[in-house]
Amino acid sequence: MLFKIVRGFLFVFTMVHFFACTAPKKVQIPVEEPLAQVVTEAAPLDSTRTDYFIEELLKKYPQYFDSILANRKDLNVQFIYTQVDRGANGMPLLKNYYFNLNSARYFYPASTVKFPVSILALQRLNELRINGLDKNATMITEQAFSGQTAVYNDPTSPVGKPSLAQYIKKILMVSDNDAFNRLYEFLGPEYINQELHKRGYGDAQILHRLDIALNREENRHTNPIKFLDPANRVLLDQPMKYNQASYLERNDSLGAGYYTNKVLINEPMNFSLKNRISLEDLHTILISLVFPAKVSASQRFNITEEDRNFLLKYMSQLPTESTFPPYSADSVAYWPAYCKFLLFGSEKQSLPKNIRIFNKVGDAYGQLTDVAYIVDFEKKVEFFLSATIYCNKDGILNDDHYDYDEIGFPFMKHLGEVIYEHEVNRTKKLVPNLNGLMFTYDKVN
Repeated sequence: MLFKIVRGFLFVFTMVHFFACTAPKKVQIPVEEPLAQVVTEAAPLDSTRTDYFIEELLKKYPQYFDSILANRKDLNVQFIYTQVDRGANGMPLLKNYYFNLNSARYFYPASTVKFPVSILALQRLNELRINGLDKNATMITEQAFSGQTAVYNDPTSPVGKPSLAQYIKKILMVSDNDAFNRLYEFLGPEYINQELHKRGYGDAQILHRLDIALNREENRHTNPIKFLDPANRVLLDQPMKYNQASYLERNDSLGAGYYTNKVLINEPMNFSLKNRISLEDLHTILISLVFPAKVSASQRFNITEEDRNFLLKYMSQLPTESTFPPYSADSVAYWPAYCKFLLFGSEKQSLPKNIRIFNKVGDAYGQLTDVAYIVDFEKKVEFFLSATIYCNKDGILNDDHYDYDEIGFPFMKHLGEVIYEHEVNRTKKLVPNLNGLMFTYDKVN
């Protein structure tokens, strides 16, 4: 009887899934198997995942996490910790642990969206297959619609010209907003969302530029772009694009009130037309970059090994190691741990040379997020840790008063430290070979 009931449920589920085939796919993080096949599961939208192991680990440090445990819902704190163990052939085996994870619960992803867009920019170059067109080609951005701006020069690059490579460096080292906007304009939101949905990140909606106030139509129009070779011959002349795609309607809102034009509106702020991507998707995208074989072929981005190493290098390079752009010349504005929230929080001193963090952070509207792969070359430690937390006790948005220093940065620092210490003391059968993650950086500290 039980078998018939289960079989009946599976038949109904299969038919519902069949007739809903136009909905974007949703994936899970790969777990444990050397060639993990990511599958879709039916889960209630209000499902929240917390592992007993994580709950108990945090309880051991009440001085850090008592308030986090008691106020997890109000703080919208979520994190994913992935252990990495190596098999006999060096193949990583992954095991995931979750705290308060709920992909249906909206948080504003801020600058973390720059990470998948950087990958997609390199992918797009590979798809174009134009001789001489690579990430170092001069990229000229024109203007042809309201709100657009042009770019012809870049004094921060070695040759004084803008390029995709230079924009990606700026994004990965210091989270430059203008650099992201230029990649957004090159790709267009239709391509960005289509490619993310194709890979199973169906909840993602990347709909607008960052740090500039543009309306919906202005964000649907993206600038004309030209790529030039060293002799200034045109390699690609891309006209202005218009995003005609429609997306699943959302009902995302945050806060108890918000300011607009210096007037307080006493109701939640509507985020339904703002960018969206879940922590779980960001975490999986990072895994797919570090360990491409750990996701299915359909989830892998079409990038070369050179592209992959380029991304990993500049995700881990500190701004104090950068010559072009010349971030190392201004260590007050760009300190060593700039954009390294997990493990270091807001610390500004020099970092241990044995530790490298391959990550992308985001902070806006009181939400602090970091998606990271952390490596210690001396102690042979490696693990993934992605976390987000809402730091806005008064619930008012756009008032420039958030609790990053009181809540967010201490949480990120202590969470990173506790997981790191657990990894240092965790018994592993095989020591990982991490040599492939050692890069020659632009400037030695």
